[in-house]
Amino acid sequence: MNSLTKSERLHSYGAIRRLFNEGRSGFVYPFRFVYYTEQSTSPEVALLFSTPKKFHKRANKRNTLRRRMREVYRLNKSLIYNTLGDNRIEIALVYSSKTIHDYQTIEHAIKKVLEQISAEL
Repeated sequence: MNSLTKSERLHSYGAIRRLFNEGRSGFVYPFRFVYYTEQSTSPEVALLFSTPKKFHKRANKRNTLRRRMREVYRLNKSLIYNTLGDNRIEIALVYSSKTIHDYQTIEHAIKKVLEQISAEL
């Protein structure tokens, strides 16, 4: 359960476009998040992790932030899976800060994001 498989990553261009066009959004510092839910026969969650080049020019810094985001989600994904029901959820997490925060700050913010999304389900 603590893995992050390819099927849990949002990579389809059409799905990403639908997510940003029709999804609901919110903000928990330092993340902007967008999510889209639909009824499905098999409940699943798909995520997109993004760190804009606009804020972090160096690729190694963007990669570090994405690694931290993926790790926090991987360890805390039970927060969203417990309230999933018969829904398919697509989530985009966009890191929206110019400073590089430590693991604990990122963990606290992603937990709040997952709790907000699960509360609205």
